[in-house]
Amino acid sequence: MKTNVAFISLGCDKNLVDSEVMLGICRREGINIIQEEDKADVIVINTCCFIKDALEESIETILEAGKLKETGNCKGIIIAGCLGQRYEKEIFDELPEVDAVLGTTEYESIVEAVKAVLEGKKIKTLGDFDKVMKDESNSVNRVLTTAGHYAYLKIAEGCDSRCTYCVIPSLRGGYRSRTMESLVDEAVQLAQQGIKELILVAQDTSVYGKDLYGESRLHELLQKLCAIEAIEWIRILYCYPENITDETIKVMAENEKILKYIDMPVQHGNDAVLKRMGRRSTSKLIKNKVNKLRKAMPDIAIRTSIIVGFPQETGEEFGSLAEFVEDIKFDRLGVFTYSQEEGTPAARMDGQISEEMKNERKDIIMDIQRNISAEKCQSFVGKELRVIIEGKLPDDNIYCARSYRDAPEIDGLVFVESSEELLTGDFADVIISSASDYDLYGSVK
Repeated sequence: MKTNVAFISLGCDKNLVDSEVMLGICRREGINIIQEEDKADVIVINTCCFIKDALEESIETILEAGKLKETGNCKGIIIAGCLGQRYEKEIFDELPEVDAVLGTTEYESIVEAVKAVLEGKKIKTLGDFDKVMKDESNSVNRVLTTAGHYAYLKIAEGCDSRCTYCVIPSLRGGYRSRTMESLVDEAVQLAQQGIKELILVAQDTSVYGKDLYGESRLHELLQKLCAIEAIEWIRILYCYPENITDETIKVMAENEKILKYIDMPVQHGNDAVLKRMGRRSTSKLIKNKVNKLRKAMPDIAIRTSIIVGFPQETGEEFGSLAEFVEDIKFDRLGVFTYSQEEGTPAARMDGQISEEMKNERKDIIMDIQRNISAEKCQSFVGKELRVIIEGKLPDDNIYCARSYRDAPEIDGLVFVESSEELLTGDFADVIISSASDYDLYGSVK
């Protein structure tokens, strides 16, 4: 009888890629993958503990899975990813529900872990940070869990930045690029599976290749990916502003397949706070980079993320952040309240901000951004946009879709009226008729 394994992937899209690699390895080895956790012999949870909320979600998911040892078929729980890596000494004592731990570099050990827990063993395999994966070809055999028309391409692992609030380098090691050849091979395989939109991810995509080739080669990778005929859209996430090169901007501007969209996390707009954060950018550098991107691509959508309530953030420093957001007018912006993470330099700083103050400041920035977003959305009324269909709403003839401005799960949507049937993954040209704060509405041309 085949072993039934269910997977739960938590956290970011980079974690999702790791889960898809594990799914591919399991399937190749004859393990049966199922969705019903209560029928699974083994439950694998790919965890996240980047911030407090993610840690709590991981723990709650493990506890819920643990109940299935009493009420379901579950004989073992494997946790992969950041939680076991971060709390390797405490994990079995604090969470006795867990039977096996795979560190952030040990996804290829998933089959051995499944076999071990079925034999009643408790194992912990953490590995080291001197590799991306033991066998890069495993990525070609990923089992996709996204909608079928888009997929993430993880181009590197780890991070060399030492932001004072972040635990990622201690959990995933230094920056390690995958070879360009393996990435092109994987992208070709994804295209053959029907993927139309390729989304590049890493802790910082902008420095791709520096460790392998002595300089950033993101622009060269993008050119090679553009040559894959079936790939129609290429989207770039997580580019640190100080590392975005002129070559990358030029390639983005010149290639129609590369969406005029970039996710550029800046985290703050006040130089003193940026310095305390350990960031290598300044407000002037960020503004200059935004201006350079917009000059090369006037229609570019720039997304960013902001942290409010960082230790010692004064009212004046927060005020300059608010002015910074109003001045730059990012197309998309996410706001996070600072999370005091154990083991980070920022957690030991004096002047920790109360949760109430953090949330107040978050609301202020979100109000500013809501007005900016509404104005930008309104500017598209009467214009034509090419969109990719994500699905149909219960209402007759209404579909939800994404434009070049919309990354999956994190940005807005375009709601499309069409008398003709549209299929998920189809492209359509839409005339925008109205807009809300974050979403657009229109009909097929």
